Amino acid sequence: MSNFLKNRKSTRDFKKKKLDSRTTVEVIENFKDLEEEAKNKYFNFVLFDEGDKIYKTLDGLAGYAGVMIESPYYIGIRLKEVTETSIITASYYTEKLMTNLTRLNLGSCWINVKMVDKDIKADVLGEDNKNIGYLVAFGYPKTKNPFVQEPASSRYAVNQIVYKDRIGNPITIEELESRGLDDLFYYIRFAPSNYNLQPWRFILKDAKILLLLEYSEEGRTDLMDAGIIMYYFEALGEVIGLKKGWHLVDEADIEYGESKYKLVGEFAL
Repeated sequence: MSNFLKNRKSTRDFKKKKLDSRTTVEVIENFKDLEEEAKNKYFNFVLFDEGDKIYKTLDGLAGYAGVMIESPYYIGIRLKEVTETSIITASYYTEKLMTNLTRLNLGSCWINVKMVDKDIKADVLGEDNKNIGYLVAFGYPKTKNPFVQEPASSRYAVNQIVYKDRIGNPITIEELESRGLDDLFYYIRFAPSNYNLQPWRFILKDAKILLLLEYSEEGRTDLMDAGIIMYYFEALGEVIGLKKGWHLVDEADIEYGESKYKLVGEFAL
């Protein structure tokens, strides 16, 4: 998991190759397994196999950082109800799904379609899917040139995202080592986030870890980022013996300096 996370790259160039019937069945089974794991309460995955039509319709309207990703298939994340819990849960399991897709030698990439007109989405995705806010492009990735080095995304240092007792109060690497958390926080920095903004912050307080999301300059938080970071935290934590999961909380925002943070959840150590 550590190696996967450190080397995780979104796929933005796909082959036009179609899935064989066995792989298609495995993808659908993944949908059902993860929906059941989430108790069938919050979301459904929807497979779209008319990739060319979706790409041509949404090109210039949606995509990753404004660039539509062309792929033979897309997955829709359809929320059963638009709540903070459903958004976080859906993104958690979508990231888990994307991890599972790599085991089938399939690449994937998040696509933001929140700003696309609902009538357009209804036309290309179906009336039942006009409220979908995110798609996942997926398929077989194109072979990369081994002699071309891809640009690496910069990452915050551990002491820029992890604090003790309160936001802004630095934590020492010695304390993280003594709690067995130094490797976890080293690798969690490589988790993906919307526009690579890395909005998550952690506070180690007594026997709990608190998760906060920094508000953007526009005063918004993307709760999809919360679900993604929670998934990787739990996956890495399981490797070092952390068996419990995140508990969502609804408490007052926290301000520090010129920044404002939303307290999203807590994890009991």
